[in-house]
Amino acid sequence: MKKKISAVIAVIMALSIMLTMTACSNSNSKTIAVIAKGESHAFWQSVKEGAEDAGKKYGYKITFRGPASESAKDLPSQKEMVQTALSNNVNGLVLATIGEGFSDMLKQAKEKQIPVVQFDSGVWAEDIASLGSENPIVASVATSNYNAAALAATKFFEEIKSDIASTEGNYVVGIIQHDSTQTGIDRASGFEDKFKELADADSSTKGKVVIEKEVKPGDADNAYRTALEALYEKGVNAIFMSNEGVVKQVYDAIGASGKKYDNIKFCGYDAGSKQIEWMKSDKNPKLIGSVAQDSYQIGYQAVEQCIFALEGKNITETVAVDGAWWNSQNVDEMITQNLVYQG
Repeated sequence: MKKKISAVIAVIMALSIMLTMTACSNSNSKTIAVIAKGESHAFWQSVKEGAEDAGKKYGYKITFRGPASESAKDLPSQKEMVQTALSNNVNGLVLATIGEGFSDMLKQAKEKQIPVVQFDSGVWAEDIASLGSENPIVASVATSNYNAAALAATKFFEEIKSDIASTEGNYVVGIIQHDSTQTGIDRASGFEDKFKELADADSSTKGKVVIEKEVKPGDADNAYRTALEALYEKGVNAIFMSNEGVVKQVYDAIGASGKKYDNIKFCGYDAGSKQIEWMKSDKNPKLIGSVAQDSYQIGYQAVEQCIFALEGKNITETVAVDGAWWNSQNVDEMITQNLVYQG
């Protein structure tokens, strides 16, 4: 009996030690909270994968949250997520906000010595301007929207240059800008500036290109279909679409319009299942190509910079993640490389 009692006591003591060790381990775990502009979309899932892989490499726990949508109605929800992370005393914060009003929480992060990395479209400029010396942001990680759109312009120009040269009169290039945020502005201007530069530098196209732009406040009420129709009425020959939402609406509009838009050539931005389907289609009108953000690297490098800040390593204050051109020839390879997302 004594032996049995001793054995039971030994087991209890062993379990007690294990639980104590686990508790200590959990209390000492290093956590970085990633608060994105969304959670369920394929783009954000790819960001999450990159963030978690960086966490695994350096031994950090990653929590990943985002609001149901990027609209103003979900701004209070995202603010609550940030406040919860700060109240839980996370070690670091990686943040992309959908609106203004985070300055007080960012000041809290500074007071608590929690480094913040802004990523994707980051924190709104108005919030940053109000922080002054209480700014906890140590780095910014994002696609250079201007440069990526310029890459799209370069590749698109190469494909349609002969069309422009052979056109009598003006060749009209349309831009559908998805909103009036800095992201929308940078993408539209990056494309427009580069396309004009290339057209004016070539004797066969100089003076022949006219740019027409439609700027929308978002995708509600079929705004991008309306933009497509407006450009069509202006005699557009080619169109650049500044994000996945534009591509989706335009693709659906084309599918419901017969052959109306068959003579227009298109260029996209981002990715997604509908864009991939259009890219692979052998029907007119053609989606010539698109420029993708490397969403995996955005997540990975944002977390990595946050970890570097926590560990006193050298930080790259501005990490500009390259865009990548994709078309029907390399789409499957790009999917494999996590550069083109589905969903």
